Amino acid sequence: MKYRNLGKTNWQISEIGYGMWGMGSWTGSDDKESSLALQTAVNMGCNFFDTAWAYGRGKSEGLLGELIRANKGKKLFTATKIPPKNFQWPARREYTLDDCYPPDHIKKYVESSLKNSGLDSFDLMQFHTWEDLWLKDERGIRKMIDLKEQGLIHAIGISINRWEPWNGVKAVRSGLIDSIQVIYNIFDQNPEDELFPACREMNVGVIARVPFDEGSLTGTLTKTSKWPEGDWRNTYFVAENLIPTVERVNALKKLLPEGMIMPEMALRFILGEPAVSTIIPGMRKPEHVKLNLKTSDDGPLKPELMQELEKYRWDREPNEWSQ
Repeated sequence: MKYRNLGKTNWQISEIGYGMWGMGSWTGSDDKESSLALQTAVNMGCNFFDTAWAYGRGKSEGLLGELIRANKGKKLFTATKIPPKNFQWPARREYTLDDCYPPDHIKKYVESSLKNSGLDSFDLMQFHTWEDLWLKDERGIRKMIDLKEQGLIHAIGISINRWEPWNGVKAVRSGLIDSIQVIYNIFDQNPEDELFPACREMNVGVIARVPFDEGSLTGTLTKTSKWPEGDWRNTYFVAENLIPTVERVNALKKLLPEGMIMPEMALRFILGEPAVSTIIPGMRKPEHVKLNLKTSDDGPLKPELMQELEKYRWDREPNEWSQ
């Protein structure tokens, strides 16, 4: 495992971190298997774990707390997220700070996350939704700074909307945040335009989420893929999205070097971006952990393949199904 700096925090975090959404509320999750997968990651050198109150209403935070207590001799970095007060994802232009993150709500959910996890503090506390317009009302950020001064959190981050990397640049340039979480993968390359240059300039850490485009870049989906009732992927991979996505993935498969699988190519593409501090694939099975974490040892792809993959950039706009 290789390590990178998380911006101005100067924390050395694993290039491949751990996204814990799937084990909190997705169908098919098994707590024993999740715990084994988490411990496998620790054993392989992963030290950055990202969760949220919304992942099972604190369930995933509880699993993270158990992991920390089981590895007292190791420094594992903990990150979670405060849900918006209106419980609406994604944020919208018309939402105010009072709609989503008034100071008392921030305090309430930081305390809730600490209780769920059984931890005394979190390394990184993030706004789970974000609008750059909220910078005009500093009460939200100032409350986070106050909690940081109290020692309940140690760094402040934001997680920005799908396909809107521009809607975080002002926050980065404000100098008030330590990290930003953004969707970045073979299809979603537009953070390279404005966001990553701003992060480099302001020394803000980048957490790359959704490296597999919600599963499509694993190469396992078909044009008729379905999930159990209640699984949110049924609402994301509607025909309007699923069919063109699978067609693009099928084209990508032709570029796979011999002996390489799709998830490996997807992760190693992201490793080729120096602005990225860590990638947080969702993993619920130990075998997936082993495959994904190995990519750090293998490093970025060859330059000629990187250049070919850049041609698969897919600029999309948020809509009613994109969440």
